[in-house]
Amino acid sequence: MSTTPEASGTPAKVTHTDAEWREKLTPQQYHVLREKGTERPYTGTLTENHETGNYHCAGCGELLFLSGAKFDSGCGWPSFVIPADSKAIAEHEDNTLGMRRVEVTCARCGGHLGHVFPDGPRPTGLRYCINSASLTFTREGDPE
Repeated sequence: MSTTPEASGTPAKVTHTDAEWREKLTPQQYHVLREKGTERPYTGTLTENHETGNYHCAGCGELLFLSGAKFDSGCGWPSFVIPADSKAIAEHEDNTLGMRRVEVTCARCGGHLGHVFPDGPRPTGLRYCINSASLTFTREGDPE
């Protein structure tokens, strides 16, 4: 693994070889994070999670979302109105599958998280639709 310092306030990049990613991640996590896969709706372990705590990248541990930003969108994947820090995620245009979407990746390791849509609730109006397989959850009060 190598880390490279980035601009001030930006998390250091995390890189692994393909073999290291395969060893580190479950097959489902690898498919989502490294191959830009998507889990089937309503199958993710964190979709119905209503506990208080933090959501981290399953690839590198970066804090991505807080439970207070999670809401039930009815779409079948965990949904959030805002990331924990704007520098924790990166957004990219995604024109696959014949549609125009905005892909969301972890800014630290480049792992695919899901997509962001402009149909969320106030105050942001955004819906970060995120695969459970790309996240880990730490309950409030548990060590991170």
